[in-house]
Amino acid sequence: MIEKVIVLDQADPVIFYGVNNNNILLLKTLYPKLRFVARGQTIKVYGDEQEIAQLETFVAKLVRYCCDYNKLNEEVILDFWNGDGPVEKKQDSLIIYGVNGRPITARTENQKALVDAFRKNDLCFALGPAGSGKTYVAIALAVKALKNKEIRKIILSRPAVEAGEKLGFLPGEMKDKLDPYLQPLYDALEDMIPAAKLKELMETNVIQIAPLAYMRGRTLSDAVIILDEAQNTTAPQIKMFLTRLGLGARMIVTGDMSQIDLPNNVTSGLVQAQRILHNIPGIATVQFDKRDIVRHKLVQKIVDAYDHYEEERKKLTIVK
Repeated sequence: MIEKVIVLDQADPVIFYGVNNNNILLLKTLYPKLRFVARGQTIKVYGDEQEIAQLETFVAKLVRYCCDYNKLNEEVILDFWNGDGPVEKKQDSLIIYGVNGRPITARTENQKALVDAFRKNDLCFALGPAGSGKTYVAIALAVKALKNKEIRKIILSRPAVEAGEKLGFLPGEMKDKLDPYLQPLYDALEDMIPAAKLKELMETNVIQIAPLAYMRGRTLSDAVIILDEAQNTTAPQIKMFLTRLGLGARMIVTGDMSQIDLPNNVTSGLVQAQRILHNIPGIATVQFDKRDIVRHKLVQKIVDAYDHYEEERKKLTIVK
């Protein structure tokens, strides 16, 4: 009898073990001559060397499936036991599988265009109205690159600019004040990475979420870097951010030109960057529009109504 330690270095143990450890209990049933002790990210196995080797090969298949699809249940395990595993239905425009195996796809033509632009360019601008999926698709692309080991870390940032409220009015220390601005980024990550795994990745700085001011002085290599709400950067800020790009890194900058919350006398850095950088090879711009809005159906109607209001207001201003 020998002892072997199997390390679940990629799979989330919560998913791998299953509800009430049902997956481990099934493995014990399939390998009745082996003794298991599962704790954290390690499974200690005691028994015959040849049987343990067979278990290791089998577990490796389950780990790969668990990483790819973010799910694992008894039915899947039995499918692998009886053959080559389950046949997953091919999803059009699939980016990754999110929590509980939910497919995250590029749902519109411009979302597909962003996926394509990211593959071909080191810097992408994704511009368009609220709800068009710019940030969500960008984060999905970053998570996919991390899963495929194309990069070593994900860095997410956005400027801490108030939309009608003052930062100082929020309670708590600086982190507490900044978290509300970064919450949309947390929300997207929680859809794509199981909670325990996400906590681990953030604690080890594999995934970093930081306000724009914390980017100064850094060189960001082997990473996907996303700047969200870039319309609220000043010209010096966005120049500082774009020049952080290091070797093996790619950037996605998202923004909505209709939601600039800067003071009236301050030029948006995103507007200026578009004028300066539009002809440089390796930089792509994907322009989203109202047809890309994938939130509640009322969101598109709200955007239309505000656009109409602005057009009428401009006409009245010209007449005066």
